[in-house]
Amino acid sequence: MSAHTGRQRPGDGDLPPEPAKTGSSAGPEDTGATSEARASPRRFWSARRVPAVIVALLSLAAVGLLLYDVVSVRAGRPAMGWRRRLADELATRPLDDVWIIVGAAVAMALGLFLIVLAVTPGLRSLLPMRQPPGSRGTGEVRAGLDRRAVALLLRDRAVRVSGVESARVDVGRRKIKARAQVHFRDLDEVRADLDAALGEAVASLGLARRPTVTVHVRRPKKG
Repeated sequence: MSAHTGRQRPGDGDLPPEPAKTGSSAGPEDTGATSEARASPRRFWSARRVPAVIVALLSLAAVGLLLYDVVSVRAGRPAMGWRRRLADELATRPLDDVWIIVGAAVAMALGLFLIVLAVTPGLRSLLPMRQPPGSRGTGEVRAGLDRRAVALLLRDRAVRVSGVESARVDVGRRKIKARAQVHFRDLDEVRADLDAALGEAVASLGLARRPTVTVHVRRPKKG
């Protein structure tokens, strides 16, 4: 997911301030809460409604047509032409026939695709957020951020850095890549400020798994 734009007004897309940290040491309960929040988060699972509906409708149509033909034969009517032709083809064609191999490959590919849909979570556009202490495992509180929204928010933070003319941010599940065009200031100084600003912004999002941030800066081409 990505976002690309030029400089915007400083008031747009403010990040919520981080909560203040008090106290100089953490007790056993604080340590347990921290380790609980840092545990590997569960991703959101897609309901897969569209593939399930398509498979159910196709299966219903095929089974219904076959059942109708079987009942017609039992009632003394001749079998449909497609079923007689299919039975003849399966009985006469050898196993190494091209169409037999192609049909088997297609059926295997569709089966593997359905298996992948069944065992993978999907919803890759959602980044899980940390759960409040004490709620992990209850299933009562779960939150996530859309990757496009995160990209827009980080882009707004990037263009506020002094010297940045425009910025583009690509947000993945584990990596965030930021590209900025600099029209004044030293490139190394702007890169350091961008690293700090984006790192602070990512930390304030409350993501369960904090992505690594990579920053690239360059001068716009002249002419």
